[in-house]
Amino acid sequence: MTGLLRKVRFLEQHELGRRYDVVIVGGGVNGLSLAYHLAEVHGVRDVAVLERSYLGSGASGRNTQVLRANYNTPETVPLYEASLRMYRTLSQELDFNILFTDQGELDLCHTPDSLRVEREKSLLNRALGVRTDILTPEEALKVCPLVDLTGGGELPVVGASYHPPGAFARHDAVVWGYAAAAQRRGVAVHEGVTVTGIDVRDGRCVGVRTDAGPVTAAILLLDGLASDQRRRYPSRHAASRSGDRLQSPRSPHMDQTTIVALIGLATVGLLATLLIMRRQRKSGEAESESRYSVSTEGEKRCPKCGMGNMWTDSTCISCGTPLRG
Repeated sequence: MTGLLRKVRFLEQHELGRRYDVVIVGGGVNGLSLAYHLAEVHGVRDVAVLERSYLGSGASGRNTQVLRANYNTPETVPLYEASLRMYRTLSQELDFNILFTDQGELDLCHTPDSLRVEREKSLLNRALGVRTDILTPEEALKVCPLVDLTGGGELPVVGASYHPPGAFARHDAVVWGYAAAAQRRGVAVHEGVTVTGIDVRDGRCVGVRTDAGPVTAAILLLDGLASDQRRRYPSRHAASRSGDRLQSPRSPHMDQTTIVALIGLATVGLLATLLIMRRQRKSGEAESESRYSVSTEGEKRCPKCGMGNMWTDSTCISCGTPLRG
């Protein structure tokens, strides 16, 4: 119980400097991870992280906290698999408990289409060395006995995918772990400092303007939390590194052309979506399919209206006709 009543300060407050080698705008997990790895791996310690609110106040503090690698694109699976491996030892690396729990991820499927998607994802994951298993409803119940296989009586479970490496980590703990570890390595972390603009000289980014005064920087990095700054100052974010030249502003005619092209693409996409939906609806009507016809044991077709029913139904859910078997 030692240290139970001890006051611990995780983040020291320092005066904002006027120059840094690297300035990172946004105190989310991306910005703080960048700062930590710059100091720990690359020895770049003259780094400042500028957060206008509190650390993790954006998307880093508003997510499901799920850690997984069972994605369905070949480009992302190896990336997330490597990230998941890092999370397993991140508490020890940062000397900060991120509340990591390794418990697996179970995705339930209520339609044949969703189960087919999970099967395809499982094949891709296994080909890339990531384990994702396809389970029957009974096997899913063994993994998690609390699962309601009837789906509340509306959409019964027809199968599931199980990703044993799936885990959780407390998002705010990850943010504060990176912040504390980065500061111990010399990084300056500043909360309550709003970046109001980017200074550009001779087409080169030379620093930022803040509500606490100007700050010069050799390199400027923008975290995801600075997306609103990009919207407010789009032309000034074309270059994020000192030495990268800004592109000249486009003419209004080019902007109008781009807008017209985007509207045209959106219209074509909408028409294509409507056409696909119409074909699916006609196909569904022709086959007399229903969401209630899904079953791992088969289905009963109504002799009167052709509606598909669960194998446990005694009467048709559409017209009430008695069903055999």
